[in-house]
Amino acid sequence: MTNIEIMGLGALNIDHLYKVARILDDGETAVTESESFPGGSAANTIYGLARLGVSTGFTGIVGDDAEGKILIQDFQKAGVDTSQVRVKPGAKTGSVVCLSDTAGCRSLYVAPGANNLLAEDDLDLTYINQAGILHISSFADDRQFQILLDLMDRLDSSTRLSFAPGALYAAKGLEALSPILNRTHILFINHDEIKQLTGKGIIDGAQSCLEQGCSIIAVTLGKGVKLGLKQRVGRETVTAIGYIRDAETEYILQPNNQDLAPPADTTGAGDAFAAGFLYGLLKGKSLEECGRLGDTVAKFSIAKMGARQGLPTLGQLSQHYEELYSTQL
Repeated sequence: MTNIEIMGLGALNIDHLYKVARILDDGETAVTESESFPGGSAANTIYGLARLGVSTGFTGIVGDDAEGKILIQDFQKAGVDTSQVRVKPGAKTGSVVCLSDTAGCRSLYVAPGANNLLAEDDLDLTYINQAGILHISSFADDRQFQILLDLMDRLDSSTRLSFAPGALYAAKGLEALSPILNRTHILFINHDEIKQLTGKGIIDGAQSCLEQGCSIIAVTLGKGVKLGLKQRVGRETVTAIGYIRDAETEYILQPNNQDLAPPADTTGAGDAFAAGFLYGLLKGKSLEECGRLGDTVAKFSIAKMGARQGLPTLGQLSQHYEELYSTQL
């Protein structure tokens, strides 16, 4: 059996991206640019890790259509093992319509398609449990959510769980996600999602997730937010683009002035961050270094349109990381 370091499980979609001047509540506006790319949250992260030379595999469902072939071939091009990607005859591969405006706002509309056909029998536990880390993300349908809940009791204790709930699962709340959070080693979540999940701000929300059983919380904060940090004397306020926390320490990821290029598209930025962070985790890096790696990979990602087009090779990441932090990976 292939020695796989990180396994992915989640929806597989084709992303149809449309750039507009602004997202409308009602009315009409022109599309300035449009293109389609392979996507899916956990799938993007696994693709990014494969680009960095990590041994990866993925479990998911596609239809027997042109889009399904594109998704499988894109994985294979990066070196992802696709032996557990099931092709469902007569099914239409999942898709997402994404509207993205010049202010960085996005609006996503999911057509799950074949993803809704994932059944418990499609999961090869022997294959999944060989991985040191299982990275999961959301499905649109409740049947697949229940499959993920049931999977928690069937994972080997040696398999660490990485979880990116996204907006769909964050909306379910702490109680509904409790069986997954209790098993989660590293939780990847953004500013809006942690508020939605916990009903609290970033720092208190991260504490709530720790209390649910998560070992590490990594909150991505987009362009940056002001955070008030507890100090020995008083409280320090800093601008943060990321907040990382475990039971003992907290780390603030602050912006730097050496971005690769102006953002072209923020689709998949959080997935890219997870790829960089997990790479650091695999290599035994500190939380601070993992955060820096996550941010660096995310900056590569948003420099090009589409979640995967800008993801770096290990050589590209190593070179830019050394330029930024004067240290080798």
